[in-house]
Amino acid sequence: MRILHINQSDIVGGAAISAYRLHKSLLTKNFNSFILADITKLSSNRIYSIKRKRLWEGLSSRLFSKLGLNYLDIKNTFSLPKDRCFQDANIINLHNLHGGYFNYLGIANLSHKKPTVLTLHDMWSFTGHCAYSFNCDRWQTGCGKCPYPDTYPSISRDSTSLEWKLKRWVYNHSNLNIVTPSKWLTGLVGQSILNHFPIHHIPNGLDITIYRPLSQEMCRSALGLPNNKKVIFFTAQSLKDLRKGGDLLLKALQKLPEPLKKDSILMTMGTDSEALTESIDIPIMALGYVGSDRLKALAYSAANLFVAPTRADNLPIVLQESMACGTPMVSFAVGGVPELVRHGITGLLAKPENPVDLSVKLTELLEDSTLRDQLSQNCRRIAIEEYSIELQAQRYISLYEKVLENFKS
Repeated sequence: MRILHINQSDIVGGAAISAYRLHKSLLTKNFNSFILADITKLSSNRIYSIKRKRLWEGLSSRLFSKLGLNYLDIKNTFSLPKDRCFQDANIINLHNLHGGYFNYLGIANLSHKKPTVLTLHDMWSFTGHCAYSFNCDRWQTGCGKCPYPDTYPSISRDSTSLEWKLKRWVYNHSNLNIVTPSKWLTGLVGQSILNHFPIHHIPNGLDITIYRPLSQEMCRSALGLPNNKKVIFFTAQSLKDLRKGGDLLLKALQKLPEPLKKDSILMTMGTDSEALTESIDIPIMALGYVGSDRLKALAYSAANLFVAPTRADNLPIVLQESMACGTPMVSFAVGGVPELVRHGITGLLAKPENPVDLSVKLTELLEDSTLRDQLSQNCRRIAIEEYSIELQAQRYISLYEKVLENFKS
């Protein structure tokens, strides 16, 4: 079986990391897995770059941008069936389709040429433009009058009703199997324009032999962290990303009891850490961008807790990584987060967008070492039982075999 994963990137971003981990696990099980991506950072004969008509896109994107319609100027999607990697594939697994490289109007044609699985990493595929709708439910009835035109991917004109109708038309002419990593997203898809397709809940997985509990003292020594401080760990691709809630974390940290502030360090991973450094009176250890899984495992194991102040999320891989390393977590009860941060079991949940409550939960966990130890053991156990990459790969293999068997072009 030859599986072709199509994604915006091969390794950058949560969706890309999840897809790449699946790709590597399929290879270990002797399946022929390949990645076709717009942004390629890795050197591999199994990773291909998408051929782009950039001159055309540069000219036409201005028009479609003014119309408030993202990605309809992209022509290469309709040429994919001519690519050898597409022709040789038995199964197409679509992943993150937004980001300026893929035209969703091409899904119908592609899905009738090859058995196609669409793995959702957010809500974008069934909304009028946004990756996360926050408290808006207009995607259930047709969008329009968008309350969040500036949220990613932003629009300069409200054409969300038209985009929603275009997506619905595409899906009515497509042949897809939908994969949702979280139960939360599974529920939303069941209320969306994708609900007539088979929906399969398959959580993302990770290598639990790499992401595992390590000696905290050893990890702190390697990272240059003191052993006599409490370390709070926060990571995001961009620490300035409003959805990831860096501003809420700052407010929560400022409300910590003064003795706890003096006894704590904030360790960050990701770009734009200067935005935090200038706004907080707690020492910060900024690791910057880290691509190595082993180095990330060191960081999780060095921390007393991991904090994810997200405003909206699916099934964040950073929370899975923290779980596997036995690091208890604090986050908001939004999206698929409670499936990982199980209150009182693997971490503590605060009320959404409430920095005061977040500060209370951080304080409780930082001051109670017995609770941290108990949650740590639960984290590791649940990661092994539910989120190993082997389990995810086997579920996908079973799905691929079923889709191949039932496919009619």
